[in-house]
Amino acid sequence: MAEIERYDVSEEWAHSGIIKAGDYCFLSYCVGNIGGTVEEQINGAFDNMEARLAMVGLTLESVVQMDCLFRDVWNIPVMEKVIKERFKGKYPVRKSIQTEFAHVGGRDGLQFQADAVAYCG
Repeated sequence: MAEIERYDVSEEWAHSGIIKAGDYCFLSYCVGNIGGTVEEQINGAFDNMEARLAMVGLTLESVVQMDCLFRDVWNIPVMEKVIKERFKGKYPVRKSIQTEFAHVGGRDGLQFQADAVAYCG
């Protein structure tokens, strides 16, 4: 059986930011620029995703699937604009979900989070 490697581990949250298992890497809780505009937060989340992928020698173009969580799902067009700018035409499959985040800052805090699967084989 292939080894499972965990990166960006937080003991405080009991959380791994990226796990490499076989030919795939799993990323969760990619966030950034919390408190900024939705576009700033989406870019921040992809910055965070990009930094985690770099830990295992990958880029955003390696992402094959994303779950995108929004406080307001009507901000999907903002995310699509950012994806077009950042993923260089290598778009992952994705779904978008609206949720109430349990996060510091309430409604003025976290607006966007992305979880992803990347191919690393």
